[in-house]
Amino acid sequence: MNHHHNFSSIKIGQFTLLCQRFLIVLVITGSLCLISSNSAMALPAEIQEKVLRTLTVTGQGVKKIPTTITQVQLGVEVQDKTAVAVQQEVAKRTSALIDFLRSRKVEQLKTTGIHLQPNYQYKNNQQQFIGYTGTNTVSFRLNTEQAAGVLDGAVKAGATRIDGLSFTTSEEVISIAQKEALRLATVDAQQQSDAVLKALNFVAKEIVSIHINGANVPSPRTFQAEQFSKNAASFSTPIIGGEQDVQATVTLQISY
Repeated sequence: MNHHHNFSSIKIGQFTLLCQRFLIVLVITGSLCLISSNSAMALPAEIQEKVLRTLTVTGQGVKKIPTTITQVQLGVEVQDKTAVAVQQEVAKRTSALIDFLRSRKVEQLKTTGIHLQPNYQYKNNQQQFIGYTGTNTVSFRLNTEQAAGVLDGAVKAGATRIDGLSFTTSEEVISIAQKEALRLATVDAQQQSDAVLKALNFVAKEIVSIHINGANVPSPRTFQAEQFSKNAASFSTPIIGGEQDVQATVTLQISY
């Protein structure tokens, strides 16, 4: 019995010593940690305060930029009874159209589609062949201020359809706008943190971390063919490109 009593006393003593050597537990951001008492005492109070007393804010910045470049897609469409007649007329009108566009020094001029298909009509529940439709579409870019005049001239040169317009600006202008949007986002984050800390009678000490969420490249503003008259010859409205938004977000973690 004495031997058993001594064994139990040793076990209890070891357990007591173990509890004295370790502290349970610091809960930091939901994580459970076990550290030695010596290590906990070694952590400077300044570092512990930084971990526990930080404010995280995300600022947003928007920079508006005017669109100065118009991307155009238009084409020639011809209907006739034979495929040969359709192809010849499409080629004739397309050649005249391309000559005109080159004379106006448009950029990135290229063919985007060539199609030839039979046409049918239904009469008395029967399908009847009536001929062919041929199309040739091209795309190009030019300054927005020149777009209306060039489109009118393109229609006169042989274009029969305007499939769409989209508006954008140069890469250089977008790059400058991205940097400005990031600056505005940073200022917004700082102003948010200042307002919160002031309301709580705290003073910001330093920025612990910075996370740039990026500044987006705006998508071109696009108008589809449905927004134009089916008869391209009636197109004579002035073209206004409008503006695009470049947006950015910046997240700051600030100690106080």
